[in-house]
Amino acid sequence: MNNDKKLIWIAKLVSIVFTPFYLPIIGLVILFLFSSLRYLPWRYQLNVLFMVYLFTVLLPTMLIRIYRRYQGWNLMELGRKERRIVPYIISILCYFTCYYVMSALRIPHFMGSILVTALMIQVLCAIINVWWKISTHSAAIGGVAGALIAFSVFFYFNPVWWLCLVLLLSGVVGTARMILRQHTLAQVVDGFLLGYSCAFFMILFF
Repeated sequence: MNNDKKLIWIAKLVSIVFTPFYLPIIGLVILFLFSSLRYLPWRYQLNVLFMVYLFTVLLPTMLIRIYRRYQGWNLMELGRKERRIVPYIISILCYFTCYYVMSALRIPHFMGSILVTALMIQVLCAIINVWWKISTHSAAIGGVAGALIAFSVFFYFNPVWWLCLVLLLSGVVGTARMILRQHTLAQVVDGFLLGYSCAFFMILFF
């Protein structure tokens, strides 16, 4: 395997590992680590994480994969702007269903705000994608950064080292998307800024 193939393989791996669907899970983990919610029974925390994983990661991933195979497209072909509408709709419906279930179960407000934030990022990316292809990977990691800063304001913890890690990962994810020629630098940067702004203001004021 030459260096170019290795680089492309690593970029694909990064894109898969840091899929945008993990934003709600990461947000909940931040809450369970730094807020008063860490005192909830660990079984309750695991049940919430599993439910969110089911609706925001497993279910949309499976449905989008079925849709892609039905169309006979590979991942690169699915990444075209005009072919991203149905995957956006699938993920938005899954996120909305998760929020509805959490509301019905009277899950604490802060947990629900993470789902609303992730849902809003998905909706905004879907709308922007009609005219311009924006990076949802970067929007998701930007959302993590915004949520981290917002929660640090609420719960008075120092986010510097965690923020450094998130910014490093955002650079890795953005670079991977550009290596795969899925996005330009402007699409990656704008995606990050969109996700950051949306998460920060939604969590602070929702």
